[in-house]
Amino acid sequence: MASNHKSSAARPVSRGGVGLTGRPPSGIRPLSGNRVATAMPPGTARPGSRSGPIGTGGVLSSQIKVADRPVTQQGLTGMKTGMKGPQRQILDKSYYLGLLRSKISELTTEVNKLQKEIEMYNQENSVYLSYEKRAETLAVEMKEFQGQLADYNMLVDKLNTNTEMEEVMNDYNMLKAQNDRETQSMDVIFTERQAKEKQMRSVEEEIEQEKQAADDIIKNMSLENQVKYLEMKATNEKLLQELDTLQQQLDSQNMKKESMEAEIAHSQVKQEAVLLHEKLYELESHRDQMIAEDKSIGSPMEEREKLLKQVKDDNQEIASMERQLTDIKEKINQFNEEIRQLDMDLEEHQDSTNYGWKITEKNTESFKKQV
Repeated sequence: MASNHKSSAARPVSRGGVGLTGRPPSGIRPLSGNRVATAMPPGTARPGSRSGPIGTGGVLSSQIKVADRPVTQQGLTGMKTGMKGPQRQILDKSYYLGLLRSKISELTTEVNKLQKEIEMYNQENSVYLSYEKRAETLAVEMKEFQGQLADYNMLVDKLNTNTEMEEVMNDYNMLKAQNDRETQSMDVIFTERQAKEKQMRSVEEEIEQEKQAADDIIKNMSLENQVKYLEMKATNEKLLQELDTLQQQLDSQNMKKESMEAEIAHSQVKQEAVLLHEKLYELESHRDQMIAEDKSIGSPMEEREKLLKQVKDDNQEIASMERQLTDIKEKINQFNEEIRQLDMDLEEHQDSTNYGWKITEKNTESFKKQV
C-alpha cells in the first residue's frame, strides 16, 4: 500500500516550483505561482488561524513591500527615490481629513481676524461720523461767536475813539435799513423763483402733452408716412448737428475776428496794412471790371451793327410810344368832351330846379296872402 500510493509530502506544488514541507492547515490559503499577497507579507499566517509560519523558497523568500510598486489611477508608476526623512507612504482618508481640518482652522482664524478688523473700522467710522457732526455744529457756533466778537471789537473801537452814542445809533439804523432792504429783495427773488419754477413745470407738462399728441398722430399714420417721417426726422437731426458745427465754427471765427481787430486797433502798422489791402481789393475789382468790359467789346463792324440795331430798336420803341401817346391824347379829348357835356346837362338840370323853386316860393307867398 505504501508503495502504490504517494505520500502527500512528496506531491509538488502546481506551477510554483516550490516544495512545501507539509500540508498546510485548513486555515491558511496557499500561495499560487508568482502572485504576492498585498494585505500581509509572505511567510506570515492570517491572524486568528491555527497554524504558524510556512516555509517558502526562491522568489517568495524576498521581502516585497507594497510601497515599492504603488498603483494609481493612471497605472503603475516608477520607483520613488531620494525620500528625505520618514513620510507618510499611503495618503488615505484620514490624511486628507487632517489636511482639510488644518486648512479650515487657518481659514477660520483668518475670517475671525478680518471680522475683528471690520468691527474696528466700523467703530472708527461711527466715531468719525459723530466727530464730523460735532465739528459742523462747532463750526456754526464758531461763526456765531466770530460775529459777536466782531461786534464787540467794533464797540470797543467806538469806545476807544470816544464816538458819540448818536453816531452809533445812526450806524445801527443804517445797517438795519440795509438788512431790511436785502431781506425784502431776497423775498422778492424767492417769490419770483417759485413763480418761474411753477411756469417751468407748466411748460414741461405742455411739452409732454404735445409729445404725446405727436406720438399719437405718428401711430395713426400709415406705414409709408411713418417711414417718411422717420427719414425726415433723421435728416432734421443731421442738419441740426451740422448747424451746431457751423455755429461753433462761426463763433470761433467771430472770436478770431474780434481778437484780430483788437490787435489791429493797438497797432498803427497793421491799420495801415488793412487800409492798403482794402485799396488793393478795390483796384483789383476795378481791374476785373475793365477786363470784362474790354472782352465784351468786339470789332468796329460788330460795334457798328450793334449800334444800328440799338438805334432801330430805339426808333421802333419811340414810334410805339408816340402811337400810344396819340391814343392817350384822343382818349383825353374824348373824356374832356364827355365832361363838358355832363357839365351842360348839370347846368340845365340846376336851371330847371331853380325855376321849380321859384314857382314854389310864389305859390307859398300867394297862399300866405290869402290866409
